[in-house]
Amino acid sequence: MNDDDAVAALSALAHADRLAAFRMLVRAGPDGVPSGEIAEALSIPPTRMSFHLAALERSKLLRSWRDGRRILYAASYDDMRRLLAFLTEDCCSGHPQICGTFSDPASTCAPETCP
Repeated sequence: MNDDDAVAALSALAHADRLAAFRMLVRAGPDGVPSGEIAEALSIPPTRMSFHLAALERSKLLRSWRDGRRILYAASYDDMRRLLAFLTEDCCSGHPQICGTFSDPASTCAPETCP
């Protein structure tokens, strides 16, 4: 991932509705969720939700496909991982293992203990 891709992804996530939709889709898994269900679950008008989903898709954090009359969206886990790796690749002077796992914040080092 390069700087421009990271900025695009972070910009797409820098809105409360888009962040909520992305987090919902991360939880939903690879089978995806129809856009109408996303809008309803988040209490966002469908046209506004479509705008937000399109922004997330342009940033490559989501993928979409048609299933009959419905459009389903799912998180792009590979691109999400690339963004997370990009953000942590220089952790603690090039030792990303010190940053620990994303699911275990307790495994991270305090900045003053980094090598």
